[in-house]
Amino acid sequence: MKKAIYVFNDGEIKRKDNTLCFESEQGRRFIPVEDINEIHIYGEVTLNKRFLEFLTEKEIILHFYNNYGYYCGSYYPREHLNSGYMILRQAEHYLDKERRMVLAKAIARGAIANMQEVLRYYLNRGKDVGTQLQNIESLAASIDGAQTIEVLMAIEGNIRDAYYSAFNTIIDKSEFYFEGRTRRPPRDRINALISFGNTMAYTTCLSEIYRTHLDPRISFLHTTNFRRFSLNLDIAEIFKPILVDRIIFYLLSHNMLKSNHFESKVAGIILNDKGRQVFISEWENRLRTTIKHREIGRSVSYRRLIRLELYKLEKHLMGEKPYQPYISRW
Repeated sequence: MKKAIYVFNDGEIKRKDNTLCFESEQGRRFIPVEDINEIHIYGEVTLNKRFLEFLTEKEIILHFYNNYGYYCGSYYPREHLNSGYMILRQAEHYLDKERRMVLAKAIARGAIANMQEVLRYYLNRGKDVGTQLQNIESLAASIDGAQTIEVLMAIEGNIRDAYYSAFNTIIDKSEFYFEGRTRRPPRDRINALISFGNTMAYTTCLSEIYRTHLDPRISFLHTTNFRRFSLNLDIAEIFKPILVDRIIFYLLSHNMLKSNHFESKVAGIILNDKGRQVFISEWENRLRTTIKHREIGRSVSYRRLIRLELYKLEKHLMGEKPYQPYISRW
């Protein structure tokens, strides 16, 4: 299985014969391109056109982040799998209000069901999150009646607020008290973790979309507008509870992340480099973890699970099989 490379140090990355070479103050490191499918750049890195041409040839995506760990953009190589037929199907389903709502509601239901599964997991382990589960179930009942994307998004937002209100009960650490979701800037350490983890989910989903016939610019739950990508935001909604949030709970419960992994900036609270490395290590470990897939009857990794979700969406758009979102079962 190919993997992602994360670059935190400053330096220069370039093509060296048929491989990649990263030079920094720490020395020279060679990166075999056959082993990787994406590179994440956090440091100040110099690169050139020859390097980008090599990435295009090898179909490797490059993701960039700023000093605060926020996603800046991607070098998205020329698409090799993009299909005019699939783009037309995506556009048809986006422009048709009823067909778009079918997909948008399915995606929202998948996200909500996975939030509920996370809470049930902790409820079964003695965490008092029953009230939040009841609130989510009550709010979710109104999804069927939603007539517009705006109403659907508002319902989903209220459900996510109810879900986040269970975090302090699950985490139960005074130094990681969560006052509610704040994005840019994150106002506390939990918000910093959620923002960073969600960014990882968005870029991972974008990388997987690149390896399908789908166009990342046409989404269904999120509005397609002048921003570059949005379909990855849709797919990430389904997986954020079972990947991002479960990783946060795991790292904190095992004391793998502590207060010294964070720092205060004008932009709020952020993970420092060591904190990001701890999170990314567990993120990659989780993406490699395999689970038994009920429908296909064999074990697949979580990264593969994201790809399978995109294939299901393709089948829906082609009229082969109605889309049903992945819902985790523990």
